[in-house]
Amino acid sequence: MLKILYIITKIPLNYKEMTKDQAKTRIEKLKQKILDLNYKYFVLDQSEVAESVRDSLKRELIDLETKFPKLITEDSPTQRVGSTLSGKFKKIKHTSPKKSLSDVFDFEEIREWYKRIVKLTKEPLEFVCELKIDGLNITIQYRKGIFVRALTRGNGKEGELVSHTVKTIESIPLHLNQDIDLEVSGEVFMPKKSFEDLNKKSEKIFANPRNAAAGAIRQLDPQIAKERKLDMFFYHSEKAALPKDVNSQDQLLKTFRKLGLKVCGEYKKQKTIEEVIKFCESWHERRNSLPYEIDGIVIKVNDFNQQKQMGYTSKAPRYAIAYKFPAEQVTTQIRGITLQIGRTGKVTPVAEMKPVLVAGSIVARATLHNEEELTRKDVRIGDTVILQKAGDVIPEVVEVLKDLRTGKEQAFRFPKSCPICGEPLSKEQGEVDYYCRNQKCPAINLERFNHFVSKKAFNIDGLGEKVMNQLINSGLVRDPSDIFLLRYEDLLNLELFKDKRAQNAINSIEKSKKVPLESFLFALGIRHLGEQGSIDFGSFILSHKKKSPEKIARTKKSSSQTALFEEDQEDSAEEFSILDLITSIQALELEEIVNIDGVGQKTGQIIYDWYNDKTNINFLKKLYKSGVILDISSLKTEGKLKGQSFVLTGSLTKLTRDQAKDLIRKNGGKVNSSLTQDSTYLVVGESPGSKLKKAQDLGTKILNEKDFLKLIS
Repeated sequence: MLKILYIITKIPLNYKEMTKDQAKTRIEKLKQKILDLNYKYFVLDQSEVAESVRDSLKRELIDLETKFPKLITEDSPTQRVGSTLSGKFKKIKHTSPKKSLSDVFDFEEIREWYKRIVKLTKEPLEFVCELKIDGLNITIQYRKGIFVRALTRGNGKEGELVSHTVKTIESIPLHLNQDIDLEVSGEVFMPKKSFEDLNKKSEKIFANPRNAAAGAIRQLDPQIAKERKLDMFFYHSEKAALPKDVNSQDQLLKTFRKLGLKVCGEYKKQKTIEEVIKFCESWHERRNSLPYEIDGIVIKVNDFNQQKQMGYTSKAPRYAIAYKFPAEQVTTQIRGITLQIGRTGKVTPVAEMKPVLVAGSIVARATLHNEEELTRKDVRIGDTVILQKAGDVIPEVVEVLKDLRTGKEQAFRFPKSCPICGEPLSKEQGEVDYYCRNQKCPAINLERFNHFVSKKAFNIDGLGEKVMNQLINSGLVRDPSDIFLLRYEDLLNLELFKDKRAQNAINSIEKSKKVPLESFLFALGIRHLGEQGSIDFGSFILSHKKKSPEKIARTKKSSSQTALFEEDQEDSAEEFSILDLITSIQALELEEIVNIDGVGQKTGQIIYDWYNDKTNINFLKKLYKSGVILDISSLKTEGKLKGQSFVLTGSLTKLTRDQAKDLIRKNGGKVNSSLTQDSTYLVVGESPGSKLKKAQDLGTKILNEKDFLKLIS
């Protein structure tokens, strides 16, 4: 879309531009916010924001403190392990300090970690990869094989005594299979099924299984913990407490099993760092099929002697890291606000942000939807915001973290006129979006062209926004039908084209002349007629298709004159032409269009008016004369999925979202953007977001990618 930078801030774009005073102010704000969130999360068992948001704020603080080390203070959240103690239970000192793992957020950071540690030993490295359970860290002490006590991690030096609740967890042995002294650590968690059952019968709705588990462990009444049906996996013990023949992490996990301690069976030993990365990648989607929540992979050097050689930093072991799955929500700062003018004239405010990794991709822009939404969320330039993608295509600003405001943030004022053509902006009664109504507005015209050649429309390669701008400005195209009249020589006269690129573009234009009917309808850019609506509308038209008067006349002429004209032969061979489309639609009453499944009153009226407008009909006839042929084969397919509707959420690994949609439609199914009671399936990929919970509430059948592919095949 054409972008207009309406307000630009003077906020530093990166830490190199920050003064020491600016950094100090930002650090203090971040520290206070993180401490507040930590208190609510660890002590009150409340999740005010997603854990990934806390991680994002902490990471920014670490980056700032790295750049300005003199601003590090002892009370910084980056300088300690664990959490504040709640004060409810007796505090007991750990026999050895509990260290947190350093987090990494992408595969390149894993490789960088490997480059650092490989220098610390002369022997080849092996690794053990374990699922990072989203639960509560607990340490249990056994004396002569008997359960003695259980402690929370606490502040790393001392934890809270919670034996009375931990002992109710049936998977935790009260007597080991050997009478030995041992201190072991692991993760207490609540299985997904237990969490669902709890929320069904509880007056208080818990945000996530981790909160519910932590709340149960910190109850004074052990019966509450027992009723929540918690579970535990063990994964750590200090080497000094172990039998002498246990010299590696994989041997430790096997020993735990012999002792009767439950271990997560999904761990795997890997010989190279690239194998480690493949293991992490494989769990991006598979995590959804697990009966418990995980938020990443823990990667450890397998050999204990090598671990000892590598040692610890002041806060974390060097021999292990935690890879966090791509976050659904992160924090970033808004640097400015732009306005986008779409093909229908709709004006959308967009946040221009400090680039940040969210849901597996770098995002620097996010929609603010409209003036009403912008005002409701009170988004200002300079704000720190929570950004969400959650597998959806368009990132959006979820919430402003107002605690981090400094008073220098700037409010955004929505303009009264189009910043491109100067015409007044307006909105229809009952709507929230502003529109530029000037159909000659350069921004609207450019977006019509961009939409027309886009992948889901005519799918013409080589005609990006810059090229389209040149074609329009040079006068070579006045409306999208002129694209099909372009010659090789025309493109060579443009500065962006050389011989091969020009020929490739012409070949792509020629190839695109045969276009699926649903893609053709979508390419016209009729307001409110989206991708699925174009399919529904096209299917209806084919069931009510009529032959145009022009074709009937030419067919008679062709047969009486022995097909003298090649054009007539081609026309006769075409099963359903643009002329037939015009005739079929104009034969429909408004009420018939409105009642088409997936169309409705508002869109139906717009379609009816569009196809009864002389200018639009002339445009369609120009496309017909330019040689555009409609392919109706995909809409004629019945398919095994006929009558079934699908909603997709999250990122798929073997297919793109568009490929998945095409598979569904080619098999006769329907794809919708939102879940309803009538949805047949929800196809779930990585980072599924809120649609997964809604599907569970509605009782919609949920498919992972593997099940979906099996259904299709």
